[in-house]
Amino acid sequence: MGRRNAVFLCLAVTALVTLGLVMLTSTSVWDDEVNGYALVKKQALWIVVGIIGAAFVAGMDYRKARPYWIYLFIGSCFLLCLCYVPGIGQEIKGEARWIKIPGAPQFQPSELAKIFVILGMAAWFSHFQTESRTFFKGFVAPGVLLGIPVLLIFFEKDMGTAMALGASGVVVMFVAGTRIPYLGVSGATALAGMAFVVWKNPERMGRVMALFDLENDKYRLGDGYQQLHGLYAFANGGVDGTGLGNGVEKLGYLPEAHTDFIFPAIGEELGLWFTLGSVFCFVVIVVYGIAISVNARDDFGRLLAIGLTSVIVIPAMMNIGVCTAVLPNTGLPLPFISYGGTNLVFTLLAVGGLISVHRQATFVNRADMPVINEKKQCVRI
Repeated sequence: MGRRNAVFLCLAVTALVTLGLVMLTSTSVWDDEVNGYALVKKQALWIVVGIIGAAFVAGMDYRKARPYWIYLFIGSCFLLCLCYVPGIGQEIKGEARWIKIPGAPQFQPSELAKIFVILGMAAWFSHFQTESRTFFKGFVAPGVLLGIPVLLIFFEKDMGTAMALGASGVVVMFVAGTRIPYLGVSGATALAGMAFVVWKNPERMGRVMALFDLENDKYRLGDGYQQLHGLYAFANGGVDGTGLGNGVEKLGYLPEAHTDFIFPAIGEELGLWFTLGSVFCFVVIVVYGIAISVNARDDFGRLLAIGLTSVIVIPAMMNIGVCTAVLPNTGLPLPFISYGGTNLVFTLLAVGGLISVHRQATFVNRADMPVINEKKQCVRI
């Protein structure tokens, strides 16, 4: 792995975006609230915007963003606070994760915050790299940087995004050298607090309990309905699928078949090969994202690359876990594939950030490397 890391990364992303557009064409047209192929046209427009933004970010030197991390971090937190302002914050399906500013399209500030939080943590640890194992500068201060936006997102009732961002931040802290006991105690505390919140919320608790018996009459028409029909979709598709456009679960049975539960729609219509192919593409992103991090020019690039890889792949793992009834329903989209302009654009920008780190990397040819204590054997004839 070396100079071609970005090529394989882009191929995997292209495959996922193409699959998402094809499946959106197949699933969204059956939604009663959608006018024909309106969502497909919007998604295609957001793909173009995302690609242009990713190309712009990829062409920049990522190191130029480092001095401005504090301003970007504060700005993202300010946008998250706007979700709580009446008239600006928009609540949809019980979650206040959107904002609508006059003259601008409606979007989710949490998607922007994920990138800027990772940028801020990478900048912090690259500045205090010799103190990454200390309690204050290696754990408390970066923990506060991570905790503020995570809590703001959490109290928007967007637990899934908060968990994904928190896990991505922990990955950055682990790679930077934060002591594992500190991370273990804080992780256990966070899980305990989350369990308490879930226990006190009947709806979230119902989603957890539904996992243990989805076909129980208590859950199959309520908290476990989506996941049960997601499993039905996988069963209908089998190995080869029913054929593109021939799925039945999208016909009013499987809610959000074009957004959060598009993965079962892929399984039903295109079969096991395409669901495994989707997972393989995310594995490729992980592998080459780590490779870009390893070859980065400096610690800032190394931590930025591993963080951006995490904010792409961890939500994908969570979405696939939800769709296969391994995790409780969290309402997270599948990156690159699910319908949603904000998620798609900012995820593509994260890919652009990875390419920027790759472009500034230094590669050493094996032939140019010094050989130490080399032994040569010859046979005299």
